[in-house]
Amino acid sequence: MAAGARQEGFQRELELKNGSVLRLEQRGLGDVGCVVWDAALVLAKFLQTEDFYDPRSQHVLRGCSVLELGAGTGAVGLVAATLGAHVTITDLEDLQDLLHVNIEKNKHLISGSIQAKVLKWGEDVSDSCPTPDYILIADCIYYEESLEPLLKTLKEVASPNTIILCCFEKRTMGKNPAIERKFFELLQVDFEWEAVPLDKQDEEYRSEDIHILCIHKKV
Repeated sequence: MAAGARQEGFQRELELKNGSVLRLEQRGLGDVGCVVWDAALVLAKFLQTEDFYDPRSQHVLRGCSVLELGAGTGAVGLVAATLGAHVTITDLEDLQDLLHVNIEKNKHLISGSIQAKVLKWGEDVSDSCPTPDYILIADCIYYEESLEPLLKTLKEVASPNTIILCCFEKRTMGKNPAIERKFFELLQVDFEWEAVPLDKQDEEYRSEDIHILCIHKKV
């Protein structure tokens, strides 16, 4: 993958397809949820590839409802909102301030809409999160204890028509391989998926170590 977006202090800049720049505040460098991870960059750039545009140059997300889980800085959801989607970015309570800051910083780029909400995986979300057209997940496969709550939330929120795009970095150290295996064991109970080939991803923002899955709920 290319060196990526420019980083100045705790601000990260991500150039969009139209040449404008998304500016993302980061906090607590190295802490989960507070920085723009590589998988988020890969997924954000994937949303801007030609496969997401129709012959009229209209983006397929335009007008669609999008839910981002484990949004962190909100990078992926913000990109979706600049493409015309109606986005809800979700994470824990202590990350809401960061999400709202980044929404405010980039509101002039948004052609759809975006809001931030608290969502704790595994809790009842049927009332607070209507069924979305798309669910976006970037680099959320890292804690074994979070896997079952994440899958429970996906099962509750998604319909068979919901497209789930999950991007994660394959890690080979310590417990990571076992956690990844456990994720797929749990996923196959209610979902089916296919990997997005590298040649379908952004030419610069892609890596053999970072995988994008297109997931659907079983009928």
